[in-house]
Amino acid sequence: MARGRAAAPADGTQPRPGSAGSAGETGGVPKAPAVLPPGPRPPGFEPVQAAGGPVVPPGPEPSGYAGPAHGKSPAPARPAVPPRPAVAPAVPDGTGPGGAHLGRPAPPPPAGVDYVGSGPPTYDPEPTALPAADPEGLDGLVADTVLDGARYGACTLRAASVRGDSARFRGEPRRDALLTARFGSGEQALVLVAMATGTRAAPGAHRAAAEACRWIGRAVGLSHARLAEDIRAGRRGNLKSGLHRLTDRSIGRLRASATEQGIDPEEYAATLRCLLLPAHPDCRTRVFFGVGAGGLFRLRGGEWQDMEPQVSAALGTGEPVLGLGSPPAGTPEGDRLTMDLGIPTPPSPFEPAPPPPRAPFRFRASVARPGDALLMCTAGLADPLRGEPALCAYLARRWSGRTAPGLAAFLADTQVRVKGYADDRTVAAVWEA
Repeated sequence: MARGRAAAPADGTQPRPGSAGSAGETGGVPKAPAVLPPGPRPPGFEPVQAAGGPVVPPGPEPSGYAGPAHGKSPAPARPAVPPRPAVAPAVPDGTGPGGAHLGRPAPPPPAGVDYVGSGPPTYDPEPTALPAADPEGLDGLVADTVLDGARYGACTLRAASVRGDSARFRGEPRRDALLTARFGSGEQALVLVAMATGTRAAPGAHRAAAEACRWIGRAVGLSHARLAEDIRAGRRGNLKSGLHRLTDRSIGRLRASATEQGIDPEEYAATLRCLLLPAHPDCRTRVFFGVGAGGLFRLRGGEWQDMEPQVSAALGTGEPVLGLGSPPAGTPEGDRLTMDLGIPTPPSPFEPAPPPPRAPFRFRASVARPGDALLMCTAGLADPLRGEPALCAYLARRWSGRTAPGLAAFLADTQVRVKGYADDRTVAAVWEA
């Protein structure tokens, strides 16, 4: 007796390709009827009603069951090809409904976000315009982004410098400069991280920042053996005075370079912030020093601590201080002098006029604990960290723990934007093992 063809579905629709009833997809397996005929059901069979469609079985039929085809002889039983599972496979490190253990790793959470805060920033999140190039000065071009990292002793270093949204939109060079260098070898080595920011709107701001990093790098490199010894021995006073002297010398060379180029030293200037990390595994002293705006923070126990060294109130507010070119508070006869009447300072009778007071020197030496993360950054990141709690919370979640993020993840985190903050960002972070 010839084998009869399976009847078409009662509603006139064709079987779905790849389903159990499609012979072309299952190597000749007979089609199951879309509408179940009357008769006994297999044990455990519970039909379900599809939305807007006929009653269909919820899973594969038992092996050999093909059901009668409207009065025709049933087709011979053939092994059914199991369909693809209707749900995703289980995951091994999580639990499903009812506490069931799942079979395969769950996908990790998103690596980062584009922005935090009240709304999206004004500028695009990616670079737009390149800075103008001089054919005779191509060595002065500055990359949009710099990324570096290392691991020495008990700490892991991540460092990045990124052009701000505003500079990316206007095609201006990155005013921030970043230098990471290792001096010496073995356990006697000393790692320096230096970052500088050139004067805003000054034509050579990026060159001044790069030159400031080079000068301080040269000064520290020539004295690295003595500095590393002082750090390991805990000679805080020697460190502070020595690094103050090296910083003043570097800033002085920057001013001299401006004079040689015929540039106003006030325009060819830069802030400077540095971090010294000894490579000895038993030494956890971290030394910060520099001049100018920026930030120094520590992430401990999931909470941010502002570690920026506080300078004298007189230095911070511009009040007269003995030894910085200001008159004394009184004469030897005891007469008091009025220091500030709100009157503009008259032109100096001396030519050339004395240089303005320098920015206060900042210094801090601290001992790290396992699990700490120390963060040094320019004002481009320090300002939003102090002004936007959502950014603090986000970075605290991302950077808590003893394991440092990879370079790509660290770069993505440093680029999380906040509306109203579009300056360059340069940041160095140290995770303690």
